[in-house]
Amino acid sequence: MHTDRTSTTRFAVPVDAALRAAGWQPGRWDIKQAEIWADALRDHISPAGHRHAVFPAAVEAWAEFGGLHITPAGPGRQIAPASLHIDPLHGLHMARTLGDLGRALDTEVSPLGVEPDTQALLAIDSEGRVYALDHTGDWYLGPDIDRALAGLVSGREPVRLTAG
Repeated sequence: MHTDRTSTTRFAVPVDAALRAAGWQPGRWDIKQAEIWADALRDHISPAGHRHAVFPAAVEAWAEFGGLHITPAGPGRQIAPASLHIDPLHGLHMARTLGDLGRALDTEVSPLGVEPDTQALLAIDSEGRVYALDHTGDWYLGPDIDRALAGLVSGREPVRLTAG
């Protein structure tokens, strides 16, 4: 039976290494911090009356990966790997933008974090799919947090959703 070198870990070796260097480990679960973020987002109303969506997929992602500053090592596969800060409050003032994206995709979207180098906002939808929003457009990063993080850390080019 063929097994590859990642068969014993959830993430490919370089992705696992970057996550562990940031403080992640299997079983990491800070639900108390995730609930603090959920309350802060729920309580925030933009001047125009826009509110954040908060749902289980977002809370679970925050509980496992929230607070991490992920800095990949080495070159990317197709593009430069992204440094990440998983903290949904980076998107606190983006309720309208995230709401617009959610309506366009027929789902709810909540903030996830930011790519500090580009200021791209990371977001997650109610199905667990992950996106990045920046000045050039909206990008699909993967069907779940694991594949999105793996793509960002390994420098896999994302799929454009919209034109800037």
